[in-house]
Amino acid sequence: MKATDIEEAITQLAAEPFDAVEFPFRLLEAFGNKETTLKRLRSGTSNASDKDGWVLQRSNIHIAVCAAGAVSETLKTLRLSPATQKAKAKFVLATDGDMLEVEELATGEAKVCKFTDLPKAFGLMLPLAGISAIRQIKDNPIDIRATNKLNKLYVELLKENPDWDGEARRADLNQFMARLIFCFFAESTGIFKGDHLFTKAIEQFTASDSSNTHEVIAELFRAMDTKIENRSRAKVRPFADDFPYVNGGLFTKRNEVPRFSRIARSYLLNAGSLTWREINPDIFGSMIQAVADEDERGELGMHYTSVPNILKVLNPLFLDDLREKLEEAADNRRKLQNLRKRLARIRVFDPACGSGNFLVIAYRQMREIERRIIIRLQGGTGSDEELLDLVSYHGERSAIPLTNFYGIEIKSFAAEIARLALLIAEFQSDVNYIGQKEARDMVLPLHDTGRIKTGNALRENWSEVCPPHKPASAIEEDLGSPIGRLASDAPAEPEGETYVCGNPPYLGGKKQDRDQKADIATVFRGRSDQYKNLDYVCAFFLKSADYLSIATRSALVTTNSICQGTHVPTFWPLIQKANCEIAFCYEPFKWANNAQNNAGVSCTIIGLRKRTAAPKAILSEGIRRLVSNINFYLLDGANVIVEPSSRNLNSLSRMITGNAAYDEGHLFLTPEEAQSVRVNYPELSSKVRRVLGTTELVDGVSRYCLWFADDDIAFATSHPFSGPRVQSVLQYRKDGGEVARTLVARPHQFRYRHEAKKCQILIPQVSSERREYLPVGLLKNDAVITHLGHVIYDPNLVDFSVLSSKLHLAWIATICGKLETRYRYASNLGWNTFPLPPLTTNQKAELTGCAEDILLAREAHFPATIADLYDPEKMPDNLRAAHDKNDETLERIYIGRRFKNDTERLEKLFDMYTKMTARAEGGVKPKRAKRGAA
Repeated sequence: MKATDIEEAITQLAAEPFDAVEFPFRLLEAFGNKETTLKRLRSGTSNASDKDGWVLQRSNIHIAVCAAGAVSETLKTLRLSPATQKAKAKFVLATDGDMLEVEELATGEAKVCKFTDLPKAFGLMLPLAGISAIRQIKDNPIDIRATNKLNKLYVELLKENPDWDGEARRADLNQFMARLIFCFFAESTGIFKGDHLFTKAIEQFTASDSSNTHEVIAELFRAMDTKIENRSRAKVRPFADDFPYVNGGLFTKRNEVPRFSRIARSYLLNAGSLTWREINPDIFGSMIQAVADEDERGELGMHYTSVPNILKVLNPLFLDDLREKLEEAADNRRKLQNLRKRLARIRVFDPACGSGNFLVIAYRQMREIERRIIIRLQGGTGSDEELLDLVSYHGERSAIPLTNFYGIEIKSFAAEIARLALLIAEFQSDVNYIGQKEARDMVLPLHDTGRIKTGNALRENWSEVCPPHKPASAIEEDLGSPIGRLASDAPAEPEGETYVCGNPPYLGGKKQDRDQKADIATVFRGRSDQYKNLDYVCAFFLKSADYLSIATRSALVTTNSICQGTHVPTFWPLIQKANCEIAFCYEPFKWANNAQNNAGVSCTIIGLRKRTAAPKAILSEGIRRLVSNINFYLLDGANVIVEPSSRNLNSLSRMITGNAAYDEGHLFLTPEEAQSVRVNYPELSSKVRRVLGTTELVDGVSRYCLWFADDDIAFATSHPFSGPRVQSVLQYRKDGGEVARTLVARPHQFRYRHEAKKCQILIPQVSSERREYLPVGLLKNDAVITHLGHVIYDPNLVDFSVLSSKLHLAWIATICGKLETRYRYASNLGWNTFPLPPLTTNQKAELTGCAEDILLAREAHFPATIADLYDPEKMPDNLRAAHDKNDETLERIYIGRRFKNDTERLEKLFDMYTKMTARAEGGVKPKRAKRGAA
């Protein structure tokens, strides 16, 4: 259930007469509970409460309707109730129909409000619907409520104006919506003088049948585009004359307004009734951008990137440095003035800006730093305690112009909202820092806002969108007094800085459409012919690297796949060739990208700069580790690239891909067919073998095939069961491609016929990233392993021990890359290159014993499948203990103890790989191995 649907249901519930009996069930219904669930609660079957009339839904909420005036006391009773604790309720809620209190038990967060204000509490309770609400939504759900109302208005306007629902008019409708948002915000914040000036004008001067609504709004917009002194000549109608001159580009284009239905007019008035001054421009912008996109309209609020995640990009990019310089300046007036001048010369550029989240947060953070500077210049310390008391700084206008914030956005409405979000952020900052009256006096007429270009970032010339800095003197002349005033106080002219930031689309090679593939080709053509399987985000990184001839630094969010597998040798040498390096990165983390689902995609943030001797930083939650170099796998180490190797660089056994059939499935049998052959054709029984690939091994699926020797061709061709199948294979290969046609002489066999003499190890091609270990299998020699698995024929158990270790999993997760989020194994990348120290006889015996213990622990749980055994939440204790012992034994061989984490494991392995490949080449820098099949 969507947050907007919940808000609507809660609003309706709060508006109805209070029903003490029905309220708990209506509340749960509003949060998406089905009728069958409510029926069980009503009957008492699933109601876990210990009080009659109260409702307790397990793992969710305990609700009580109480006597008048007893809400707080009842909430305390609910909180301490043994039933609440036993049922693991997340929330407790009490109401008497007049007041309402709700508390989230895990955090202690609570909301107290009138019952009729229940919609204000729904943000806190979103987890009841399985939605992990972000902090800002919990505190202030106005953004979802406003978005919901605008979404309904937008859809209704499209119904009434079908001619506006196409490419030719869509931009007009989008601009119209942006103007409405500004008017709602302006009347709620006092930018427009009078109480709800805009909404009341619509209510008073438009007909109830909506017939003239478009005409009235068009006249209001025309007034806002006409200077006061010109209105008489322009014949602005009296009802519009109370509106101020706005300009700033927002009302300067066409003033045509779509026609309204009665319903649309009602939605407009409802939207105007909200408290728009409370909106968060960083959240609201990313939610409202979905209003204009039909494909995304059902997912309002799904595009929000949380402030903490945005700051993971902006802080190490440039904000941390500004804060450090502020602390260094202390109360030195000259240093403080120069730092403020530096702030005024910083430009922030997001080439995939959406509705401007990164730009808005960057602006707000810079304003906060500027505020501390000004307070120190006025004789204060700028401490957190002092900032609570010093709300304003004597009406001094900010030196940070919105025109220093640049973006590119492919969707026109999102670009409009980005510009508007920056204006709102500026006004809200002014209110906070110089006071409400001063902010209102300065805001109109609007000045230029952020420079957001509507276009395709991979086709645009970034140096034209955000061109090189002008000399400081020219900027002072352009922008006037704020910076000019500062220039007289300090002689030093700061160099301009430009920082590139953002969260561009990721999109793996197989998920890109034709246009997106053409975008990538535009960026990579002439530099590499290996780009077709690269992630879409790689093109943004390469353009960033090129743009660093102008910019200071860049930092982009990306899935960590671009630092894994074949991406590394294909992509990162191009960054090197651009004379760029990784300045900082984050260790991979789950990126929470929206207000509703907090989808966990494994991401990193990579900061680029031109090469320099300055230290680099590897970041994680609360930790900043300075290193001399960050390699392309985001590790502390040399810029080594692990290349596919067709031979083992270690002492491990040879691994190859399993047997490809090239038979169109005719040589394979279902379990039922295999059993039928054994019963009805006993002479074929010895030719039926079990087949295993990834699915068969992991999930225990049974599958079989016909497996004939070279000299069985006459028998296989003439047999009544196998003959027709062999004939079908022959026809398929005759009609097939070049490889298939080479196999027509032996249509009774797979293309490859590798067999083990004693046993074999099957390594799945793809494995879930949730598993702590690779689910490898040791099989007898009569099984046929397909090309959907890798195989070691007649291995030793040291091979099994290494494959079953966390050390090897960390290596292949980094080196082999992933399919979506799953581990994707490649023997020429992950196995042949795996660094292994020389093993003594005793060490081999220890590892063999560990492998045997793992196999015995598995056997003890027969017939559990590999999927069952290696489910991280259900892994048997004896199997986990056997793996722990194996890890400890192997890791002790490397460093004499267990590794602390995967970072330490990988740094050791890369160091060994560098030395191993140097020895293999006789001390010469390793050449890239020619790529071949795994």
